[in-house]
Amino acid sequence: MQKYEQFLCFKEYYFGIVFFYLFNSFTCSKSPLSFLVNYLYLCLLIVGMKKIQMVDLVSQYEKIKPTVLPLIEDIMSKAQFINGPEVAAFKNELQEYLDVKHVIPCANGTDALQISLMSLGLKPGDEVITPSFTYIATTEVIALLGLRPVFVEVDPNTFCIDPKSLSAALTSKTKAIVPVHLYGQSANMEAVMSFAKANNLYVVEDNAQAIGSDYIFSSGEKQKTGTIGDIGCTSFFPSKNLGCFGDGGAICTNNDALAEKIKMIANHGQSKKYHHDVVGCNSRLDNLQAGILRIKLRKLDAYIQARQKAAGMYDAAFLENKQITIPFRSSNSTHVFHQYTLKLNGVNRDEVHEKLASKGIPSMIYYPIPAHKQKMFDHFKIDCSLPVTDSLTTQVLSLPMHTELEEEQINFIIESILDCLN
Repeated sequence: MQKYEQFLCFKEYYFGIVFFYLFNSFTCSKSPLSFLVNYLYLCLLIVGMKKIQMVDLVSQYEKIKPTVLPLIEDIMSKAQFINGPEVAAFKNELQEYLDVKHVIPCANGTDALQISLMSLGLKPGDEVITPSFTYIATTEVIALLGLRPVFVEVDPNTFCIDPKSLSAALTSKTKAIVPVHLYGQSANMEAVMSFAKANNLYVVEDNAQAIGSDYIFSSGEKQKTGTIGDIGCTSFFPSKNLGCFGDGGAICTNNDALAEKIKMIANHGQSKKYHHDVVGCNSRLDNLQAGILRIKLRKLDAYIQARQKAAGMYDAAFLENKQITIPFRSSNSTHVFHQYTLKLNGVNRDEVHEKLASKGIPSMIYYPIPAHKQKMFDHFKIDCSLPVTDSLTTQVLSLPMHTELEEEQINFIIESILDCLN
């Protein structure tokens, strides 16, 4: 009954798929029998299958609802909204999970990046090296603080910052590097840290998409992403691997002095109440979001495993297809698959994106315009050649990836993509 009701709820969506699929089957079928088999198969498939989402937070919530609702009721009944016990407990639990000395919760991932850069004592005109192939928040905060972003190339396999591009970007004004652990896999942090140490540079990790990922050094030592550089930043935006029910973020560091300064900046620059030692801002994680994050942090490793399982199914189906390059697995990083991002070779990526949408399958392009080509940076008169970055913006396509993907959904996505390519 529940699946029938779901079918009725999305009947226009399903009939659209049926029409499109049957039209293709009819025009391509060599016999009425083949057409009939396709028709019956599709009807059975869609009636029993949930609507495919890029991220299915509703189904995830249903599984933790019995734990979440009493938490919300408890917080509301006590009116503990700001800096409550859940914030303190979450901070401690995340420190333990990441094995880092300090976690400073804040309002969102963008604030985490901005506050981190503010804590380093940089001056207007100082340069910060960062990849152009990233979400705009990474680079936006650099310009916001009067610093100059210096865009460098990414590795064509991992899509993360290419350490070989750092030397050419170095000048006397360079003060920091912001590597991004894109899509759920670590940048080559051993090489980045070696370069930074040799040139006396700060490293601020953008770990918004890779929380829970392990970086493996050449010595065999493992360390969580976001804890390797001087500072690590993460986001708890709802769609993230560890996401709350609104906005949230956190800053991580093993440096005691930086931790104290970051805490001050995030709280109006206060060293103690009404004593404002530095210019700061107001950025905090509320008690309700912290409580929800505590619940989900306990499940983070299981969430990662579910994503890895879905990625494995995609991999197996696409591995031998020359038109598809599956996500590269670096030997020095685990992949937590915030996104499952393909490179499409010799085909029109945008057409595939549109064809999938016509079949009721969402997909996303992260990111169609790189930072160095954004109008917001025109005043810097940036002149750089980033052929790998420019190529990726025309090739990458991210498929549905979340903790609640079902096998029949994944199989339907796989069949639809292969059909689009054929």
